[in-house]
Amino acid sequence: MTDVSMTDFAVVVFREDDSWETELLPVALTGDLAGFVHALRQQPGIGGTIGLAAVGDDFFVAIRVLGDDVMVFLSDVTASVEWGLARQVLDYLDIPVPEDEELDQVLPVGDMSIFADLGLDEMELGALSGDLDLYPDEMLLSIAGRLGFGHPFERAIDSIG
Repeated sequence: MTDVSMTDFAVVVFREDDSWETELLPVALTGDLAGFVHALRQQPGIGGTIGLAAVGDDFFVAIRVLGDDVMVFLSDVTASVEWGLARQVLDYLDIPVPEDEELDQVLPVGDMSIFADLGLDEMELGALSGDLDLYPDEMLLSIAGRLGFGHPFERAIDSIG
């Protein structure tokens, strides 16, 4: 099941004139890590850009571009078995796709401190991404709220038709 679904979305978040701005990106970027990073690099922002993508009801990816640095976070390593974007994240991080016996746990991978300087530490990010009662869009909304761009983020995803 790797087709784009109605719940898939990608957004770019950036600061402009001391306020957070959020814009939807083409949904095709939910399957293309290189294209996603490229799109983030096209958006100038004070302090870099943040990319957030939700794929199905399964996982999310967070990317932060600061100058030449690219930080990547995947909410669930097991998503790499079925989803191209998750597999691309593992390739980028040089982490092997989990074996069958490793698929019983939802574990995040990547830069756990991706948002630490913005007020969301590794423990909180890990706890949010491991909350099996939340869908990826709900996890991202919670993260957006903690980082201070909950309202612009919510407006962006509410516009998805």
